[in-house]
Amino acid sequence: MSCARWEHFEHVGDIGVRGVGATLGEAFEQAALALIAVITEPAGVRGETPVDLHCEAVTPDLLLLDWLNSLIYEMAVRRMLFSRFEVQTDAATLQAKAWGEAVDRARHELAVEVKAASFCELRVARDAGDCWVAQCVVDV
Repeated sequence: MSCARWEHFEHVGDIGVRGVGATLGEAFEQAALALIAVITEPAGVRGETPVDLHCEAVTPDLLLLDWLNSLIYEMAVRRMLFSRFEVQTDAATLQAKAWGEAVDRARHELAVEVKAASFCELRVARDAGDCWVAQCVVDV
């Protein structure tokens, strides 16, 4: 049975994003998809243009924050949305590639703008089924 999935969870005023995966990298990939799904439908975003990202942090929790905030920054600066991710991480460093395209308001139904990933409900750990869970609340 595969662990890979993303989901949202309720939080007063903001939105929780959660990624689950068989590896830490896969959980971070799924958390990124959950982030994108707050903004728009990920399936509607073409993965045409690759963007390389690198993050470093002293704990996996802080690495997740850096990863998600890096994506938020890249989307804002490049005016892009992403739909596919490839993450390699050793819990202190992260090398990733995100594929996406320029925002097209005619095709992409934009729901909200995500301002930042926060420390609220931040957690990166294995669950009872030995899957990695990476989650936090994002400010909208």
